[in-house]
Amino acid sequence: MNQSPVDPLTGSVAVPIYQTSTYVQEAPGVNKGFDYTRTNNPTRKIIEDIVAKLENGSRGLAFASGSAAIDAVVKLLKSGDEVIAVDDIYGGAYRLFTTVYNKFGITIKFVDTTDPSNVEKAISEKTKMIWLESPTNPLLKISDIEAIAKIAKKQNILLVVDNTFASPILQKPLNLGADIVIHSATKYIGGHTDVLAGLVVVRDPELGEELKYIQNATGGVLAPFDSWLLIRSIETLKIRVENHSKMRSKLPDFFKQGMNKDVELPGSKITPISILQKDNKSYQVESSLSLLRDDTEESANLFVTSTKIFKLAESLGGPKSCLPSCLNDT
Repeated sequence: MNQSPVDPLTGSVAVPIYQTSTYVQEAPGVNKGFDYTRTNNPTRKIIEDIVAKLENGSRGLAFASGSAAIDAVVKLLKSGDEVIAVDDIYGGAYRLFTTVYNKFGITIKFVDTTDPSNVEKAISEKTKMIWLESPTNPLLKISDIEAIAKIAKKQNILLVVDNTFASPILQKPLNLGADIVIHSATKYIGGHTDVLAGLVVVRDPELGEELKYIQNATGGVLAPFDSWLLIRSIETLKIRVENHSKMRSKLPDFFKQGMNKDVELPGSKITPISILQKDNKSYQVESSLSLLRDDTEESANLFVTSTKIFKLAESLGGPKSCLPSCLNDT
């Protein structure tokens, strides 16, 4: 992708790792842009600038995990505020919303955001943020980001989009009207199952300053070495995502031929992706596949422990095929 800059000090084509915690200053507050690595780090700044450029945002921020990125964004809110969130939400975000932030007076309404009218109906005077995933984790449900962005703007509500499953290669939510984009960079952006990271990109510079303050104050920053790993990985992101998508497109027919009729393949059709093509991207399908089986827990466990190519492991987006399981008791 040729996104990595050349090191201005040495001309190195590989970005150096500034594994340092502090920096010499000429006088108090007079420095070369760096004083303490929690506040700023040269290696971390490079990945933050790269992802901001990829998402067409004004500022990028790198965190120690996707959950830390979510946490920083939610800290824009205060007690009494309300969030409207996609119902098929990442389990870690659900856990944070329902067991942590509720203790601080932040309430969450979960709605089916595949119909924008559901979002509009759920808005109250307390609603300060709309939280989308599109595609969702795990069922790959698609929401019309542009339509929901118009609803949010009309009500002066922040729209946050978790873009982990699409990546900046397949979708740029800021182009569609979103205010904040979040990534679990552990997934496709990291791409090698060897780094834990989260990224946030914003459209508005003032909002970026506010989040930068939160990042520095709370300290959940990405370490220099992990920042370097993301820089290394992002150079091959486009190639990897395109190949993931190509292989994924072959799986629906394979599963339908080899399994019982009680198997559903969410997101297996190309038609819902037409919503995302408003972003002027010419691509076919996202890079992951979900299976729904109307089975007992015993048979579901048997399935996820019997595959040979796919290994039972959490996460996705790496070079090895993983099969996380999600049991539903309802």
